[in-house]
Amino acid sequence: MGVGHYENFPVASLLLPARLRRPVAAIYRFARTADDFADEGDVPTPKRLRRLAQFDERLRRLERGERFDDVLFSELSVAIEQHRLPFAYFHDLIDAFSQDCVKSRYESFAELQDYARRSADPVGRLLLHVFDACNAETLTCSDRICSALQFINFWQDVGIDYRKRRIYLPREDMQAFDVTEADIEKGTMNPNFRALMRFQVERTRSMLHAGASLGRLLPGRIGLEIRMVVAGGDTILQKLIEADFDIFRRRPVLRAADWLSMLYRAMRGDGRVAT
Repeated sequence: MGVGHYENFPVASLLLPARLRRPVAAIYRFARTADDFADEGDVPTPKRLRRLAQFDERLRRLERGERFDDVLFSELSVAIEQHRLPFAYFHDLIDAFSQDCVKSRYESFAELQDYARRSADPVGRLLLHVFDACNAETLTCSDRICSALQFINFWQDVGIDYRKRRIYLPREDMQAFDVTEADIEKGTMNPNFRALMRFQVERTRSMLHAGASLGRLLPGRIGLEIRMVVAGGDTILQKLIEADFDIFRRRPVLRAADWLSMLYRAMRGDGRVAT
């Protein structure tokens, strides 16, 4: 899952078997800490990059067999050893967050997909290792879900990201729908912007639905957790549609009633919103 914001998705929740919560939490804590380094907008870029490089060096020392006393790396080392987690996925996360420090525009959707491949997909792949459920089908489904969740975060946070001087909407799509950076700066809601957002939401929803079968491929409470994640993502997309894509004034969040609906859908199906 994308690690930018977790308020809309269950993370290491009580749905998971107790034995899996600590390694899953360790993975998310690592990813969130690295993401926070990159997201400290008031900190000069060189300092953020230096913190990420130091974080990566600690990871490489862990890879060489060194041990650390702090909670983050000590619990991460236990998770890595117990579940044989590939270090490459952790390095990919740091690489993506380092990119966030220096890259604020994306020319194409392919560029955005490459970012999600390193910023989001590794988390899902690490979870599959924890669940002992890695195969070609589960990995493909996981990548689709994780990339979709990353994009959902982008589409609900267009205004927030712009205030951080970032635009994740691909320039090629903005040009195709005649939307400018000035429109985003002003929070302009017109037919062009709505058409652009509808295009992104529909493409992202297709990706999320294409991976949704993962929740049925995985057993028991693990599968239920994944179906809840899909339900959360799909609910946010539905709220974007119902808000007529006015993300500047009606940023979607999940309420108590949404969580109950998501749980019902996750228990009865694959978590997707009926449309």
